[in-house]
Amino acid sequence: MSASENKQLLRTAFDAWGTGDIRPLIAAMADDVTWTVGGHTSWSGSFRGKDSVRRDLLAPLGEQFDGTYTSTASRFVAEDDVVVVETRGSVATKAGARYDNQYCFVVRLEGGRIREITEYLDTQLVAEVLPDLAR
Repeated sequence: MSASENKQLLRTAFDAWGTGDIRPLIAAMADDVTWTVGGHTSWSGSFRGKDSVRRDLLAPLGEQFDGTYTSTASRFVAEDDVVVVETRGSVATKAGARYDNQYCFVVRLEGGRIREITEYLDTQLVAEVLPDLAR
């Protein structure tokens, strides 16, 4: 796919996530996708495979939230098979804190599927608001 097609695929997925629907993003992932969360928190590291992303990252994260998490994209930059997406997440935690983080996702696509996601975020906010991820 072209850079503009890759960009449009991610724009569609992030438009849905902006309303709280992450399903299009998950559907666009290759079965062997790798999602890497930057930093040095208990949530940091690589999650390999779509099942691991759902089970080991997204499900435990979602359990922390009181309500629907949204991730609203503000910018998409595409070159070849890489699309960079800037977003802002928004949700309250069950503990009553706000988890309104800013992200930069660097996404590599191949054949219309997401192969790699590298997530850059405010890790201090993660450390302050989210409990440690048990692995």
